[in-house]
Amino acid sequence: MDTHDQTVAKPASRPARARPLRALPAWALLERHHQRIKAAHLRELFAEDPARGERLAVETAGIYLDYSKNRITDETLKLLVQLARESGLAERIEAMFGGQPINVSENRAVLHVALRAPRDAAILHDGHNVVPAVHEVLDKMAGFAERVRDGSWRGHTGKPIRTVINIGIGGSDLGPVMAYEALRHYSARHLAFRFVSNVDGTDFWETVRDLDPGESLFIVSSKTFTTLETMTNAHSARDWLLTGLGGDAAAIARHFVAVSTNAEAVATFGIDTANMFGFWDWVGGRYSMDSAIGLSTMIAIGPEHFRAMLAGFHEIDEHFRSAPFEHNLPVLLGLLAVWYADFFGAETAAVLPYEQYLKRFPAYLQQLTMESNGKRVTLDGASVDYPTGQIYWGEPGTNGQHSFYQLIHQGTRLIPCDFIAFARSLNPLGRHHDLLLANVFAQSEALAFGKTARQVAAEGTPDRLVPHRVFEGNRPSNTLLLERLTPDALGKLVALYEHSVFTQGTIWQIDSFDQWGVELGKALAQRIIPELEGAAEPPLAHDSSTNALIRRYRHHKREG
Repeated sequence: MDTHDQTVAKPASRPARARPLRALPAWALLERHHQRIKAAHLRELFAEDPARGERLAVETAGIYLDYSKNRITDETLKLLVQLARESGLAERIEAMFGGQPINVSENRAVLHVALRAPRDAAILHDGHNVVPAVHEVLDKMAGFAERVRDGSWRGHTGKPIRTVINIGIGGSDLGPVMAYEALRHYSARHLAFRFVSNVDGTDFWETVRDLDPGESLFIVSSKTFTTLETMTNAHSARDWLLTGLGGDAAAIARHFVAVSTNAEAVATFGIDTANMFGFWDWVGGRYSMDSAIGLSTMIAIGPEHFRAMLAGFHEIDEHFRSAPFEHNLPVLLGLLAVWYADFFGAETAAVLPYEQYLKRFPAYLQQLTMESNGKRVTLDGASVDYPTGQIYWGEPGTNGQHSFYQLIHQGTRLIPCDFIAFARSLNPLGRHHDLLLANVFAQSEALAFGKTARQVAAEGTPDRLVPHRVFEGNRPSNTLLLERLTPDALGKLVALYEHSVFTQGTIWQIDSFDQWGVELGKALAQRIIPELEGAAEPPLAHDSSTNALIRRYRHHKREG
């Protein structure tokens, strides 16, 4: 294993950059290049270069990336790599791994890479190696997970735990939910896992309505232990538990643990702080599934599989840090995203896993990508004058083929697609996997090459129907092919997209690690809550629409 001894970080948080993005030489060259090739069809590109499918592919760390079905040439790749270099991507990568505060608006380091570093690594933050503390928490998690899994951790009435309920929101929910679904094949089947995130009471009630409080364990995941949705659900869970166990407050310590850094609030809630698992302010929520936020994941799959997942993360971290940009998987994916967003005007991107276990992967990526790069100002606070942050969405194949693929194939919008597939099924069943893989390969082929009017007519199609059956093609896609979905492979996939997002943010000169956009609505909600709950009619000073909605809601409450 490699170790990385870093120098003490200086507060310089952005790479030296003399000019704004549009003023970079590579940007101007790409604009001219786009005008020359924007009409080129993938049919032509493949006809001119029969070996293109083998040549425009990269394989590393067990991931085979075929990016040949993109509307690019060798010149495109050369200019995109030039743009990455002129944008200071190499320096920015080193700044992240070096613990510099690249989250400029919060003056914080961004060190999720430390969460999966091996024990002998050295990654410094404020002059201190954070890796030993990371492994101390991992070891504590492992000990607790094993006690729950083997039944030695008992509830207040002496029963073993049968159901683990994770209470969180955002990164404290999306990561654990996605990882549990993705790795369910490896989970302990004598345990059930459920997840509560929405402050809507229905989410909590439907989660616990058929559970035995004496066999239930709640993991409350909130760094500050003040998150409105999480703590509202946590207090409802405590009330439900105490009602079911006769009101003895001592039961809380046997049925609740915390992932938090606020020991005082955790203790006040009734949780034994010995069962509090911490993390750090250099871990962003959407980058935290491999921290203590992943406690439910570790209980589900066991410490050994969890560490295998971390090893997968780390392998891609090292690849991202060391591989030349021309052969760097996250860099290539990130540059292609910039190419379509900023030069072709693509507003969305579809992630299409042909693996049922990855059914929550697109939802997980929505937060990772859109919370990271949904920004309108640069690192210096200047307004951008180019698109940033595509809208990510998707569903597992083949379900999506009978839903939204119509729009991708024959609609008016350009939607780049990432297909994710595995050569081996975890659940071999007759010819199912051959049919699944045939579909993923066919879809990328159909998107790229389409079907011309001449081909449709040659099939005997009536003239009036020919336009309806033409497929324009020239719809770009990447295909990611791995051997099979393992904990290691999941770690690699998540890290791949994390670093692709980082690459995009670096090109766009934005801060991919803050999320101020979630604050305004939360602050306004705090103002509105007492206006909804108060007995007396409150004076309202909102706009006329909001005032009317509040009054109508209060009317329904009175009538209800």
